[in-house]
Amino acid sequence: MAKSDSFFLRASVLVDNAATFDQVEINLGSYVDALGKSVLRIHNLSYEITDENGLAPTMAADSAGSCTFQLTTQSQTTMLTLADRAVIAKGVIWCRNPDSSVGPPAQAFSEDVTPQIFTNGYLIATENIFLGASADSNWTAADNLTVSILLECTVETMSQSAAMALALSQQ
Repeated sequence: MAKSDSFFLRASVLVDNAATFDQVEINLGSYVDALGKSVLRIHNLSYEITDENGLAPTMAADSAGSCTFQLTTQSQTTMLTLADRAVIAKGVIWCRNPDSSVGPPAQAFSEDVTPQIFTNGYLIATENIFLGASADSNWTAADNLTVSILLECTVETMSQSAAMALALSQQ
């Protein structure tokens, strides 16, 4: 497969703190064309979970909370498990603010499954991917969360039949 130089794609989704699911669409139409034999390989995914201003979010006093995100090849209405074939990557952060006042979490644990843990990254043959997220209500109302991602990608060529088969498997 022919490869291009790597480049970066960025996206963010604003997550309200009402345990709802929020999602944005990322258009890959200028990189992916299965009929034209062009596919996208995601080599690395970095993410951050912040407040709307890019700062550390705050939590209610003596509380715990979480925020989960996913990157998928199909539009979703809820969070999926890794067993779903549409899932490209997932991440979650669990936090606790043990203080008696509102503030940033003092304790945090995160877990993620991102393309860089795979030997050859993750090939995409769909013209859109979707960044979705959900957070629980223990984050303070003034601090809706923002999940931002940075993808390192290359464009590659495949045979038309292989590219179409990959595209159909990701639908």
